[in-house]
Amino acid sequence: MDIRVGEPPPNPSSDHSWESRTGGIWVLRSKFSGKIDQAVTQVDVLFGVDAVDPRPQWTLMRSSLQLNAQLKVPVARLSVLRGRAKPRLDARAALRVREDGKFKIIQISDTHIVTSVGVCKDAIDAYGNHLPESEADPLTVDFIGKVLDVEKPDFVILTGDLLHHDISDSQSALFKVVAPIIERSIPFAAVFGNHDSTAQMSILQNLPFSLCESGPEQIDGIGNFYLQVLAHAPSQLPLSTLYFLDSHSQIQSKIHNPDYDPVKKSQIDWFVNVSQAQQSAREKDNNVNRFHLSLAFLHIPLPEFGDRHLIIRNGHRREPTESPSFNSHFYDALVKGDISALGCGHDHVNDFCALLPQQTQQDGDKTPQLGPWLCYGGGSEFGGYCSYGRKRFHRRTRVWELDTSTGSLKTWKRVEYAMDRVDKLVLVESGAVIDTPREEDEGRRCVVS
Repeated sequence: MDIRVGEPPPNPSSDHSWESRTGGIWVLRSKFSGKIDQAVTQVDVLFGVDAVDPRPQWTLMRSSLQLNAQLKVPVARLSVLRGRAKPRLDARAALRVREDGKFKIIQISDTHIVTSVGVCKDAIDAYGNHLPESEADPLTVDFIGKVLDVEKPDFVILTGDLLHHDISDSQSALFKVVAPIIERSIPFAAVFGNHDSTAQMSILQNLPFSLCESGPEQIDGIGNFYLQVLAHAPSQLPLSTLYFLDSHSQIQSKIHNPDYDPVKKSQIDWFVNVSQAQQSAREKDNNVNRFHLSLAFLHIPLPEFGDRHLIIRNGHRREPTESPSFNSHFYDALVKGDISALGCGHDHVNDFCALLPQQTQQDGDKTPQLGPWLCYGGGSEFGGYCSYGRKRFHRRTRVWELDTSTGSLKTWKRVEYAMDRVDKLVLVESGAVIDTPREEDEGRRCVVS
């Protein structure tokens, strides 16, 4: 069997006649030759002039379907699979540090991809001059690709709002988000944002290089899971743990508008149980590995991101923090779980890293506890907003670099048009969260009006 779209194909012989179908589709039926790789075994439809198909063995046809649809309906194209789908070659390969003990993560937040190309309304050039409206998604995909090529990460984390709201086909949009990552053979995972839907998980889980998980069914939300970064092969020693949590969505509220669901008790209990089990396992191997760095990621910031005592060490707060009005105190669990940093998205033009003042633990230990760092990823999208008031800003992503040999964690940003790393900051040294304020930072606080 074969399929084509467009002009009638030639009939090579009477034994192989093409049959016309609606939408400009032509189907060739013939006796099975025994060569399954030449036969069309599955057919899918993707939407948008910029549609891509990152699935192995799938081919997206150039010609669009001839549909008598309304103008607002995106262009539709067939994608076909020839032969049997082969098992994933990556087969959920373990995350491992490089030979030098380093492991680099790129956090990409708020891509806000749509089914078609979308519209960018607030782009600026390198000098801050306003640019006219343009197609959004091609700019977003291009920006992501450039960052990946410059940084060459070991892992990519998508921190929510992968898709924009009210789009017609989630699969077509998701494929555009992850295609630059899959093309470069980089493992990735994702947490969902308030604009995403739980149905996206089944699509992501089946893609190459995806390490996404639905998480335990008894836990609130979807996508509560953790991954371990192992030592260089063939060692199976965990050197870092990465936690991923669902931050849910917007809720009706008489307190805040907008307001959001907090991290639930079942999620906090799950995190506490897992982190304690991880700590117990490390204590048994204390002489084997001196340092273990743990990070956590979600989409909607915790209320602590808007705390009036928050000390911003670099980056900027350019808009108020939108977080749940109810504080379920997940931050306290992060402190006890020895999390070095928490990365989030949601507020597109915030891109700071900050600390709350040192706290004394309540278990009798009088030693002040510092951390975790609270860091925004910054918006990477061209289809959502990247402005506040009348001020426009450049798109950005956050980079995290773990050095498991020295127990250090550094971060910086990759910003549109910027040739060099932006706002480089050391977060952890010798396995401990540090705060080394610059002279101009003395006394600097974040005050939210």
